[in-house]
Amino acid sequence: MSFVVELPGLLSLVEDGGRTGLGHLGVSTSGAFDRPALRQANILLGNDPCAAVIEVLGGGLLLRAESAHMIAMTGGVGPLDIDGEPAAHGRAIPIRAGQRLRLGTIAAGVRTYVGVAGGLAAARELGSASADTLAGLGPAPLAVGDTLAVGVARPSPDLEDIPSLLRGGDLSVDVVLGPRDGWFTPESVRLLLESAWQIGSDSNRVGIRLTGPVLERARAEELPSEACARGSIQVASDGGPIVFGPDHPVTGGYPVIAVVVDAHTDRLAQARPGQTLRFRVEPTRRPRWE
Repeated sequence: MSFVVELPGLLSLVEDGGRTGLGHLGVSTSGAFDRPALRQANILLGNDPCAAVIEVLGGGLLLRAESAHMIAMTGGVGPLDIDGEPAAHGRAIPIRAGQRLRLGTIAAGVRTYVGVAGGLAAARELGSASADTLAGLGPAPLAVGDTLAVGVARPSPDLEDIPSLLRGGDLSVDVVLGPRDGWFTPESVRLLLESAWQIGSDSNRVGIRLTGPVLERARAEELPSEACARGSIQVASDGGPIVFGPDHPVTGGYPVIAVVVDAHTDRLAQARPGQTLRFRVEPTRRPRWE
């Protein structure tokens, strides 16, 4: 049982729940950027919540089914059809052998997750089938002619449609200040929290680049490399912040002014270039100017 890739779109990757506990080896967790969308697709299909799916950036995917399957699409929303007939988002739907699934340009969000009952049976590396774009681990991006094997399916549960979790308008995420907020002027910390940041067009799974005011340091010396996590807001030498995504480096030499709370990092997976992002300090820790 399998699918054949006829068009891979802008960037389509195999992703699952990721690799945990390997930071000491220099390996990030990686895995699906939008973890709730991953779980939604798999729950609709009766899979393990972390089973491997296709993470599609931007749309443009065309798959041909070589056998009958149940499939589900979650996350970013765009036009979907099976052999020209519109298909539903957030629902388990059948596809017959020889039919083609087409995902057009994603209009809301930027990443759609395509799951199949049984999960993708991709080769696992260090315990995961996820593609890590920074470390080069896991399957290569999908290409024309690739065949995607599918695991053994269980009966799909009888569930209501799952609505998209996407939020319209500005994005807002909670942060915890530190560990290196003291390396910045109080005004820079204030700017971080009070500015309307714009999502940069050069953002990717390694990091979301932001444009806005320059965050100036209070200390000029070099910082020895230290551990970084998903959601770390690292400020580069030009004063621009970068929010680390799932394929982040596990260490970095630029100071981390704050960290996005883990549950909110998934919102960044669907942030579109030019969209406004605002940070809110996590309520248990107050800014040091108050």
